[in-house]
Amino acid sequence: MTIEIRLREEAEADLEEAANWYHQQKRGLGDEFLDEVVTLLHSIRQHPLAYPLIYRDTRRALTKRFPFGVFYRVESEYIVVVAVMHASRHPSRWQIRT
Repeated sequence: MTIEIRLREEAEADLEEAANWYHQQKRGLGDEFLDEVVTLLHSIRQHPLAYPLIYRDTRRALTKRFPFGVFYRVESEYIVVVAVMHASRHPSRWQIRT
């Protein structure tokens, strides 16, 4: 099953904020973070139901190297990424987006 992924504006902002923070820590680290998220998005696209439901119809896929989760919903025609957040963030930050 291969399906289109759509990132909500808030999820895009999450990615930009995290990548900028990592880039400030070490040059190139922000790009490494983005590369890992893109790899994870590809996996989600290929196998959208492989990741666990964690809240209503929202699933979470975790990055391997960075402590981030990609929170998404599988719709009939596409996948909606609602948030890309650090694991230490309170769940209410992404739950209000669902």
